[in-house]
Amino acid sequence: MIQFEIGIYVVIHQLNGSRAPRPMPLESGFSNDVAYRMLGLHSPSETSECYLMLANDRDELWFISNRHCRFHKILEAGCPPLPRFALQATALRHAT
Repeated sequence: MIQFEIGIYVVIHQLNGSRAPRPMPLESGFSNDVAYRMLGLHSPSETSECYLMLANDRDELWFISNRHCRFHKILEAGCPPLPRFALQATALRHAT
């Protein structure tokens, strides 16, 4: 069993090229200007790849390769996906 920090938000940094893992998140309803809450992790036994479960902008659940994702912030659980600038403003309000 893998445990992870609750409230991790990631941003999409899509890799391109013939060796880029599929699905391609920017072609699957994700945006590169939104931070998404990580809902779960999956690592199939037949590969060394790890997939993050994320809900896209169309409210669909997808397993996206961790190689397409970059850590953004840890926020309290229950926060919805937010534009990056909103997350930065939220963090500043909580820090003061």
